[in-house]
Amino acid sequence: MERINVTKSFLPPKEEYQSYLTRIWDSSWLTNNGPLVVELEEKLKQYLNTPYFSFLGNGTIALQIALKALDLKGEIITTPFSYCATTTSIIWENLVPVFVDINKEDLNINANLIEAAITEKTSAIMATHVYGNPCDVEKIESIAKKHNLKIIYDAAHAFGVKYQGKSLLDYGDISTCSFHSTKVFHTVEGGSIICHNPELHEKIKLLRSFGHILDNYYVAGVNGKNSEFHAAMGLCNLNHLESIIQGRKDIFRIYDSLLDWNHLEKPTEKTDNLDYNFAYYPVVFESNIITDRVIQALNKENIFPRRYFYPSLNQLTYLTNYQSCPVSEDISSRVLSLPLYPDLDHSIVEKISAIINSNI
Repeated sequence: MERINVTKSFLPPKEEYQSYLTRIWDSSWLTNNGPLVVELEEKLKQYLNTPYFSFLGNGTIALQIALKALDLKGEIITTPFSYCATTTSIIWENLVPVFVDINKEDLNINANLIEAAITEKTSAIMATHVYGNPCDVEKIESIAKKHNLKIIYDAAHAFGVKYQGKSLLDYGDISTCSFHSTKVFHTVEGGSIICHNPELHEKIKLLRSFGHILDNYYVAGVNGKNSEFHAAMGLCNLNHLESIIQGRKDIFRIYDSLLDWNHLEKPTEKTDNLDYNFAYYPVVFESNIITDRVIQALNKENIFPRRYFYPSLNQLTYLTNYQSCPVSEDISSRVLSLPLYPDLDHSIVEKISAIINSNI
């Protein structure tokens, strides 16, 4: 059997991408906010119904620019259950991550624990919509207003998700997204920032482009731009987004129907006022021993799920001080993301489910 990875990048028909390559060759404009980047930004503004959208080189630089653009200092309250970029972006900006543990149900930051972590050094909350499932955005907003804090959402998993009738990326002072090749919507490498006022938007545009316009220098910026080739992939893939999400949903439902829920759990998905993107299929086993056994059994069949996320970020070896997050530490040792992509053969999904059921 062919190797089955946890994900597989969607590729549009070659001729669709080649039509954009012809435009690139005709213009010789490869980067520096070329016409395809501008076109993609405009289409994504329409899709997300937001006037302030910036296309960037990747999701990590988006987080770093978000932190810089808001002029944050001191401590950032954040989640221990996310990809390492959520934490390392804070460290790279010489800020201090303060971890707040997660809910057992949806694996998002536990909003009920946030206020206890706020100090006079706290300047913002950076939370992740884990697996594309919304954080408690209402409570987090209330806390932030009460304590005059900024909110950044790492929405790397949340493209295509709508909550309360609007894009999940529309919440917080800033939302960032990743368009890495493994995501529901991708530009091979890429990311974005969504904000809510024109002044902040202009600052973000400067920060992503070395901080200057022609010979006028305004801020100490970085190279956060993206290329015409990446924008071309995004323009192609945006046309297929509906079918991509539907294909993922179909596989989601097969897992739902076949897995033995007497011996494993799945993070709770919000059902009210939510249009989901089916970005990941995580399951949580009863112990890390069972998790290891399932991984080994699947690997023997050339199937490679992923511990996503592991380790709990408060346990990263390069952090200077340990902050206890028992729920995250426990879940991270028992969670596994199963293979999920639109053209995954349904018979393989059935096989994966059978192997799991026989090893738990």
